Amino acid sequence: MTHKIREAEGLLRAVPKPGETITPAPGEKNVLITSALPYCNNVPHLGNIIGSTLSADVFARYSRTRNWRTLYICGTDEYGTATETQALKEGLTPRELCDKYNATHVETYKWFELGFDYFGRTSTPLHTQIAQEIYLNLAKHGYLERLEKEQTFCEGCNKFLADRFVEGTCPHCGSDDARGDQCDVCGRTLDAVDLINPRCLVAKSHKVITRTTAHMYLKLDALQPRTEEWIKKSWKEGKWSPNAVINADGELIDARLKAGLRPTPVTRDLSWGVPVPHVEGKEHEGMESKVLYVWFDACIGYPSITANYTSEWKKWWFDQQNVRLYQFMGKDNVYFHTIYFPSVQIGDGRPWTMLHHLSTTEYLNYEGGKFSKSHNRGVFGPAAKETGIPPSVWRYYLISARPETADAMFSWADLIAANNNVLLNNFGNFVNRALKFVVSQYDSTIPDSGDAPGPFSPNDEHDAEFISDINNLIKDYTDAMDAVKLRLGLQTVMAVSARGNLYLQSSGLNKALMAENPKRCAQVVSRALNLIYLLTALVHPFMPATEAAMLEQLNAPPRAVSEVFSNDLLAGHRVGTPEHLFKRIDEKMADVFRDKFGGNKPKEDPLAQAADATHVAPGMSKRKAAAAKKAADKAAAAAAAAAGVNDAPKSAEVLTWEQKVAEQGQVVRELKAKMPKTPGVEQEITAAVEELKRLKTELAELTKKS
Repeated sequence: MTHKIREAEGLLRAVPKPGETITPAPGEKNVLITSALPYCNNVPHLGNIIGSTLSADVFARYSRTRNWRTLYICGTDEYGTATETQALKEGLTPRELCDKYNATHVETYKWFELGFDYFGRTSTPLHTQIAQEIYLNLAKHGYLERLEKEQTFCEGCNKFLADRFVEGTCPHCGSDDARGDQCDVCGRTLDAVDLINPRCLVAKSHKVITRTTAHMYLKLDALQPRTEEWIKKSWKEGKWSPNAVINADGELIDARLKAGLRPTPVTRDLSWGVPVPHVEGKEHEGMESKVLYVWFDACIGYPSITANYTSEWKKWWFDQQNVRLYQFMGKDNVYFHTIYFPSVQIGDGRPWTMLHHLSTTEYLNYEGGKFSKSHNRGVFGPAAKETGIPPSVWRYYLISARPETADAMFSWADLIAANNNVLLNNFGNFVNRALKFVVSQYDSTIPDSGDAPGPFSPNDEHDAEFISDINNLIKDYTDAMDAVKLRLGLQTVMAVSARGNLYLQSSGLNKALMAENPKRCAQVVSRALNLIYLLTALVHPFMPATEAAMLEQLNAPPRAVSEVFSNDLLAGHRVGTPEHLFKRIDEKMADVFRDKFGGNKPKEDPLAQAADATHVAPGMSKRKAAAAKKAADKAAAAAAAAAGVNDAPKSAEVLTWEQKVAEQGQVVRELKAKMPKTPGVEQEITAAVEELKRLKTELAELTKKS
């Protein structure tokens, strides 16, 4: 078919050739992207996916549509106690377990169309080599010290027990199921040796005693001044998203920083991990029988996985001047990426590429509760494809609900509504209507509009407002995406397609226009198709399969995001066959999906709970979360009783309004933080507060009715 596409530098997207290794180039914008390494002892759920891997994928794809040199790295984090625990539970070796779950992760991410440049794993020789090099450099620079402490030891297993392998009676409140690191009933942080009547989770009949063991510790206290200086500088330059380490005013708010960082262990008495390298000196004697603590080596997975991708990995990881590092994660990972690992990099002494922009998310919950693998509640791994809903729809909905400033709630009804009302009726309708008209009325060929190739004039006789609106939306889109405000970027894409629909409607595109004013009709058709071509680049980060279908129907190559709306598909260009991009989903399927993924409540298995926890979320275990929920439910029940309200489960409507109240509350807080307080800002605050009051009133009424 005939291609008639404007020739201009930067118009088309630079697509790497198959097998081409991506390396940074001087003088260009080089973007290195990582998402938190998923722990290799379980399958990811939707919250995990939107929290890191999908969000990072969207930004990586956007970077490529800007023709920036982009490398997106991820992989499974495979060492540590949780892997050993899960392997024991499944009767596998740690290596066999990691092989199994790595394959599951790969399958899941492939289905969700995540475009990693390389997806690796941490259990590789290069990871060991790089982690050991960093350990040796820390030792050389005096940032490691030997400390001895008592630790629980199981005589039956003949090994020291990690915190989550031991439980017993809490010395503070007397609860009999306190774990080695914390009591979920009273919330106190514990040391396993303080437990009364400690029990081994592998076999409760085993005798548990205490023994003294020595470990090497990282002197975070000695590194703290330099780490704090770096945090403030990087936060300002990289415009980090809201997080628990530094607030919007640049004030350090992390409790550990405020109390003063303490030395933290970097070795463990385990067998599955990176062996501690030999270091001369009495202080390091006996360490070679241990492994590096998984919290120490986890973030080292980013450079080590890059090293498995290319032998020139140092071009990415040792070039702070020319490489910008963007890191994506859930809020429970912030400490490790903003305090812990940067301290390791500073102590290492080499010129590391360090975090530029931090992008974090809150939690995505499921239909009024939490995702639970042990209860089979929620959508895990590749199970999403069992619904028959295409990946593009999943990606759209998850980004549209991305919990950027507050926890969000997954809802089947909302997912179906997003498909039917937004993707099908708005976006898909615009693309299909314009293309079908060209095929049926112009023999699949773009007519001569009289427009010159290149940018459309914002002073156009007929479409000045339309062209200006699109140009403004393009700027809104790039501003949002440059700032990694992905949800806003997606909303802007839908605003562009909505403006396209309005353009077709207001222009009166139909056969009558073609007969009465053929020149104007040709102009409307040409401009509409050029808007669709622009939309392919805008929608690519969010729905790559949708973009591919649109490009096939347009018979056009992948393009870059332009600064202004332009005439790029020229007269004489032949398009392909129009096909519907989306299909309607029956609203009744929401009940079917709720039933299918509603889960069950099997008998609790302490070993399974220990394995299900991940080493990068120390703030609240599943058991602690359950205890907190129990306490909250009790308090809520008491309050409801006092108010004369029943304790029935919350309706979906109530949950939706609670989310709206939370989001509006965040809007009010952000407006109040704005400086200076101009009359315009004060008016915005007043309006936002009134809206918050209205939502709270409606929530109260809905709560009474439910």
